[in-house]
Amino acid sequence: MRSKRRGVAMLATLVTVLACSPADAPTPPAAADRRAGAPGIGDPDFPSDGNGGYDVSHYDLVVDYTPTTKRLDGVATISAAATQELSAFNLDLTGLHVRGITVDGAPATFTRAGDELTVRPGRAISAGDPFKVKVTYTGQPKPAKDNANLGTYGFIPTSDGAFVASEPNGSKTWFPSNDHPADKATFDFTITVPAGVTALANGEMDEPPTTSGGKTTYRWRERHPMATYLATATLGRFDVRRGDTPGGIPNLAATDPKFRDSLDSLYTVSGEITDYWSEVFGPYPFSSTGGVVDDYSAGYALENQTKPLYGGFAPDEMIVAHELAHQWFGNSLTIRRWKDLWLNEGFATYAEWLWAEHKGKQTAEATFTALHQRPESDPMWAYPPGRAQPDDLFNQSVYTRGGMTLHALRRAVGDHTFFALLKAWTAEHRYGHVTTEEFVALAERLSGKDLGPLFDAWLFQPRRPA
Repeated sequence: MRSKRRGVAMLATLVTVLACSPADAPTPPAAADRRAGAPGIGDPDFPSDGNGGYDVSHYDLVVDYTPTTKRLDGVATISAAATQELSAFNLDLTGLHVRGITVDGAPATFTRAGDELTVRPGRAISAGDPFKVKVTYTGQPKPAKDNANLGTYGFIPTSDGAFVASEPNGSKTWFPSNDHPADKATFDFTITVPAGVTALANGEMDEPPTTSGGKTTYRWRERHPMATYLATATLGRFDVRRGDTPGGIPNLAATDPKFRDSLDSLYTVSGEITDYWSEVFGPYPFSSTGGVVDDYSAGYALENQTKPLYGGFAPDEMIVAHELAHQWFGNSLTIRRWKDLWLNEGFATYAEWLWAEHKGKQTAEATFTALHQRPESDPMWAYPPGRAQPDDLFNQSVYTRGGMTLHALRRAVGDHTFFALLKAWTAEHRYGHVTTEEFVALAERLSGKDLGPLFDAWLFQPRRPA
């Protein structure tokens, strides 16, 4: 995820579909209705994120955005299946004005309360049934802000477009969704912008962009399951280079004109690293790779699926190695609950050390040893990374001590078992969800060792491991 510049990384009126729904009028959902889907997906650390009662399979997002007015007109068609009988269900959406909603083509009523958009179809949806909800909306997207921890994230308007980096829960700033990584889906994007502006989204374009009436429409498709926080629609003026990695994976690099001098480097390094990680971690899980540098000084990068995004700086090799490692750890293998974030960030941090080792710069052992020499008073030792804290989710311990956990494991089981474990981990859970407990179990199965004390010391104790 969002690596900081070094590579480590942020109505009480019921209305019909034809009516307008004031975005900020506080209307509580029908909590007494036992058939209503829960307003959260069940993550105790982020109780309002995501929603219960259904599982999304696909998002079809149609977006028209004008940078000069910062106005977004959107239509989101969400394909889902009910996991219970649903008389009502929630979507996550902040700000923006909902113009109307249909469920399976029939008008639905809806209410708003904070970030919760409660939809009540004309008739209840039976458990197990598929359904489609279509939300038409408009407005000026407002990015999410967490000054204490994450900074600014989500849909961030810029002078020539938008910088879109949504981890952990910023997708709701630009489209209605089940905004939690526990519910992954495929995506189609149809993005219309003024001619001369480029729209970059996840996956690949099935056809060239079309221009008419001073506007250009881009169509992108991500065929592999994706967490909502990895979805992007980064817009602006970009220089673009396309081709293939030496290993044959389609590769796209794009840079704001301010960073034109870094375009070839970003393209070449992204291709080289993608191919190398394919040897170390197993086959690349997606259909294209690359990266985007935008002229927005976010001070972080984000591993948007297939298109890592670098906010206002030309990334060095270590940052690229980090973000591309996330394509395996975080994107293909996705955490069910945010408390297991070390499975994303610790792995991507350790990938930086492996890249340095591969390039002959410094061994992972040397990096580990230097970090372990930090005094016991260092705050890193007081933060057990195996239980990421919601008020300090991206703490350096989650990254650094998480990476150290993997090297301690490598020491304990040996290189042969360790690297076999990485490939088995990515293969067994490809495109799925993972937990810390599952990783520990696999490590013990492949090594034949009791690794409980090792993982307990490195992940769960608020002190420096011996």
